[in-house]
Order: sequence, then C-alpha cells, then structure tokens
Amino acid sequence: MSRRALISVSKKDGIVEFAKKLEDLGYEIISTGGTYNLLKESGVKVIKVSEVTGFPEIMEGRVKTLHPKIHGGILAVRDKKEHLKDLNDHGIVPIDLVAINLYPFKETISREKVALEEAIENIDIGGPAMIRAAAKNYKYVTVLVDPVDYEKVIEEIKLYGDTKEETRFYLAAKAFGHTAFYDSLIYEYFREKTNMEFPKVITFAYEKVQDLRYGENPHQKAAFYKNPVKSYGIAECLQLHGKELSFNNINDANAAIELVREFSEPVAVAIKHTNPCGVAVGNSIYEAYLKAYEADPVSIFGGIVAFNRKVDVDTAKELVKIFLEIVIAPDFEEEALEILMSKKNLRVLKLKEGYYREFDLKKVEGGVLVQQKDEIDLEESSIKVVTKRAPTEKEMKDLKFALKVVKHVKSNAIVLAKDGVTVGIGVGQVNRIWPTEQAIKQAGERAKGSVLASDAFFPFPDVVEAAARGGITAIIQPGGSQNDQLSIEVADRAGIAMIFTGIRHFKH
Repeated sequence: MSRRALISVSKKDGIVEFAKKLEDLGYEIISTGGTYNLLKESGVKVIKVSEVTGFPEIMEGRVKTLHPKIHGGILAVRDKKEHLKDLNDHGIVPIDLVAINLYPFKETISREKVALEEAIENIDIGGPAMIRAAAKNYKYVTVLVDPVDYEKVIEEIKLYGDTKEETRFYLAAKAFGHTAFYDSLIYEYFREKTNMEFPKVITFAYEKVQDLRYGENPHQKAAFYKNPVKSYGIAECLQLHGKELSFNNINDANAAIELVREFSEPVAVAIKHTNPCGVAVGNSIYEAYLKAYEADPVSIFGGIVAFNRKVDVDTAKELVKIFLEIVIAPDFEEEALEILMSKKNLRVLKLKEGYYREFDLKKVEGGVLVQQKDEIDLEESSIKVVTKRAPTEKEMKDLKFALKVVKHVKSNAIVLAKDGVTVGIGVGQVNRIWPTEQAIKQAGERAKGSVLASDAFFPFPDVVEAAARGGITAIIQPGGSQNDQLSIEVADRAGIAMIFTGIRHFKH
C-alpha cells in the first residue's frame, strides 16, 4: 500500500522539489488551496483534500481540513486494533507525513496600520491542528514545519523506507515550538489590543537571530533572539563592518543605545560593561565625542561609543585613534565609514530609527520578573527645591543631564556632571557613600563646580558632606529618606542647592 503525505504550506520554498521526491518514493500527495494549485501546475500528481473528505472547502477556505478523514488519518495509532478497525470502518487512509507551515500572521501584523480584520483572517486554524496532531503521533507520522528539514527526511526515507523515530521525535519538538511561537504572537497581538498589561499567564515570542560563539564567558553557550514583529534597537542594527558580535557586545551595545535615546541634542555615549564611562552633549557629535573621551580616557579603551547623529569624517578620525569594540550611529558619511573600516576588527553598527515600548524582563531561577521599562520623564512640576538656594539655570541644565545618565548606571549610582559632560561616575556599590567617593575621586579637580545626581535617596547626610568637601554646588535626588532634613541642613550650610524629584531610578 502506498504511503500518503499531506502538504499545505504558506511558505513554498523547496516544496515542489520535495513533493516530487516523495512521489518518486511512492508517496501519494494530498493538498489544499494554493499549494495544491502549485503542485498540480508543476506536474505533481496531487489529490485535493476535498476529494479525500468528500466535503468541499467552505466559508472561504476557513473550513477544509477539519475532518475525521484528515485527523483520523493523522492520529491513528498504527498498532492498536481499535484504531485500525475505525480506519477500515470509515474508509480513512492513514497519513504518514504532514508538511505544513502556517498563514503569515507575523508578516501581516508586521505591516504598518494593518486592519484588525486582516490580522484575524491570517490566524491559521486547521494548520496548527494538523501540526499538533502529527507531532502528537510522531511514532508513526513525520511532521515538517521547516523547509530546512526536507532533504534530511528524503534521505532517511531513501535509506530506511521511512524516517527514524528519533528524527520524528526531533521534528515533533520543532513542530510544537512552531505552533507555540505562532500562538504566542497571536496572544501578544490580542493582549496589546486589550491593554492586558500583567495577565494571569504570559508568553513572549522571540526568534533566533544567531548562535553566538559563547555567552558572558567562554564556557557558556549562548544565542541571540529578537522580537519578530516589533524589533528595534540592537536587534535591528545593521552591521556595516567588523567581527561578529559577541554576547557581551550585544549587551553593552543595548545599554549604549538606551542611553543615547535619552537625548535630543547631539550626544556621545561611551559604555564599558553596560555602564556609561563618559557621556557628553555638544553642538556637534565631534564636540560631544571629544568631551566624552576626556571624561574618562582610561575606561573608554575597549569600550563602545554610540551617537544620535550621523558620524562625520572628523569624528571618525578621532574614533580610530584608540581601540574600540563598537561604534553605533544612525548613519555614517561615506568617507567616515571608510576611515572606521580601516580598523579591521572594529564593529560598525547602523542604528535603525524607531522605538517599541516593551516589557523589561529579568530572569530569576524558576521564574521571570516582568516590569515596565524605566521611561518616566522628569516634569518641571515634580521638581521641588528643598534648600534655601535654588539651582542656577546652568546648574539646572547639568542636573537634568546628570539625571538622564544616572538612570542608566548600575545601582547604587552617583553621577557628577559639569557643562554637559560626566566628570565622575560611581557605579554599583552596596551603599550610597562609596559610589559618591568613587565619583569625586575620579573627577578630581573637575568636581569643583559640578553637580551631583543620585539614583535614590540619601539614607544619611554623609553624601552631602562628601559633596561639599568635593566642591559640588548642586544635587538632584528623589528624596523620601527619614534623614532628608539632615541632608538639607548640611546642604544649606555648604551653600549647595538641592532638589527632590520624587522619582527613583534603581538599575540592578
């Protein structure tokens, strides 16, 4: 008795060749819709599903494979007498191979301003049902959802008369992943439409961009996945030059891009191990880069530099003077790109415009923490001057600049800034005074006349005392400590202007 294959694919890459090879191996081919037409026009002897079911496709193709003669043929357990009897009693022919991929829901919702009705029409019903049925019955049925597996299946059938059970199990696993991914896309689409922010259950659909050489360390395996529909930032950067991106490159580049987005004026951001080491605004990115470099010429070595403007020739000439891992910008002048490409291993990334507000995820053992991203903007109405002296216009400008930066520094975090440049950054300490001392020490003489931003309140007045000794003239912090009044009194005695925002910016 000949074997039977059901083929119905949205993505038709390689399907004609695959069907012809199956036919040569003695398979009877059944199919639907556009796949049926393509196979028939290509000379494959193909049977319409409606001829198998004895029932026409109805409701504009919404119902065509949801029938016992299809699902019975797929789900029958071949060594159970009861199943074989049912097949015989109802004239059902077993289906031994199912090759299906689904309606293009992802491609449909990826288009701008797609209508809800069109998205819904591209939700496949029969396809996932057949894929899941075939995967469930993998001991007897080969299920294919990825054209990359066609050749392996043909080779095994040639060698063994059928696919090996271990291959069918592997393909079943891929099939369940395929339908799970598909359903997750649909769920995310509907969840967003209903503003269902933190539902009882949640899934996220990501697709692999690439395997990575290793993770944070050489002994850790790793891969990079992206949002398949609304992907911006590092996931959609176009690499113009340089070595393949590593796990740490991608993580650091993401940190640089997130900080660059805080600014509308020309800015240069230098990142090392996800923390900023030099940030500056200027009248041009050339000016901004020179300032950012001078902010910390030691730490920038081997780091990442990102811009929010096109990189010009003068800036490129400065960038190649030191070793950098990555340069990121929305565009590059042609000659500037040539200069950067003279550095063989320098990775040059072109940043795609656009932004998608998505959840911030933090994996913990056995679970995942889900939160909104820290995107709150400082409003003038939320600023509260708590000292006798209010910040000057210049100080206020630097305070707002420093606050944008401290938001992207690992907690506990302190940033000193002056004239639109970071002069000292205290990173990731277990108390508030240590990062303050670290930032002041780094700044040296530049601390005098600078301003200080803190990601959280001061539990003790020691930070203000240290700021006074360092010559800092203004402070921005959330406030809310039981000891706020002590800090205010110290600031008043030192002539430091201090403002409270009521907004904390922890980054762990």
